[in-house]
Amino acid sequence: MSNKKNILITGGAGFIGSHVVRLFVKNYPDSHIINFDALTYAGNLENLRDVENSSNYTFVKGDITNTDEVARVFQKYEISDVIHLAAESHVDRSISDPSAFVNTNVNGTVNLLNAAVERWKGRYANHLFYHVSTDEVYGSLGDTGLFTEETPYDPKSPYSASKASSDHFVRAYTNTYGLRTVISNCSNNYGPNQFPEKLIPLLIHNIKTGKELPVYGKGLNVRDWLYVVDHARAIEVVFNEGKPGETYNIGGHNEWKNIDIVELVCDLTDEKLKRDTGSARQLITFVKDRAGHDMRYAIDASKIERELGWKPSLQFEKGIALTIDWYLKNEEWLNGVTSGDYRAYYDKQYAQ
Repeated sequence: MSNKKNILITGGAGFIGSHVVRLFVKNYPDSHIINFDALTYAGNLENLRDVENSSNYTFVKGDITNTDEVARVFQKYEISDVIHLAAESHVDRSISDPSAFVNTNVNGTVNLLNAAVERWKGRYANHLFYHVSTDEVYGSLGDTGLFTEETPYDPKSPYSASKASSDHFVRAYTNTYGLRTVISNCSNNYGPNQFPEKLIPLLIHNIKTGKELPVYGKGLNVRDWLYVVDHARAIEVVFNEGKPGETYNIGGHNEWKNIDIVELVCDLTDEKLKRDTGSARQLITFVKDRAGHDMRYAIDASKIERELGWKPSLQFEKGIALTIDWYLKNEEWLNGVTSGDYRAYYDKQYAQ
């Protein structure tokens, strides 16, 4: 990456986005990192306290679905590149409110693409639009096989359909306008700073507070898990070395049944809290399965390893232990998120 860039990272206050922002702020001091986030329920600026006063970092509260706000940030900061992570991402929410996912994930992406085309017209070779997507666009696998970059799209939920649509728009803008783009599709992430409606932080929080641990169906759904810091590293590699027009699958080579993850988190958390072994497992409660619940995801990440030299650094057992430690040591963060108090941080730190 050349030294002087103005990189717009959308959704940079979210779970994955905050790790990407932190990595780029620290690794590229000569570049200006602009974090553009609407601060919806999953956006938390407390995730970035350690870099918020860095000279090469700026936070801009803005909504990718607002065309004027998008155009304004492109113009004011002379954006040279985009790493687009902002998205509605929770499948259950997409089932209850599909339109919100269409608005953010499809219309918001198109707004960013339009701004890039307008701002970079005639100079596309000097700029990159990097769209971060999900393995859920590929649908569901049987007991064998892996998702590759050539796997046909077969989304099963409103969330995955909205992400599949946004992927198609990114490719269409490359073909139609010549925009220089790259896409990555990643497996399930876990690690510090994840909003506690997701499986792993929900488990840790509920174990600690003695609440039920809800598990869909029989817990036999299989996911490929990747530590979020490894995903951020992969995004950095794709941003710097990825071939324009290409797609890269990012995965952890790390398949687990949901029930096996639940039991592992139960046992490790019991151990760390010095509770009797098996006590957390007593909280496991099987609930009605989610509509359209994909049975198995598994990523073939050989392309990014072969062509760009990236591979995950942590196995799940190590990563999950680090993750549990983080949540148990950051009780104030977790309490702030679950109570909603984290929303006041913007007003305290940034509001004029």
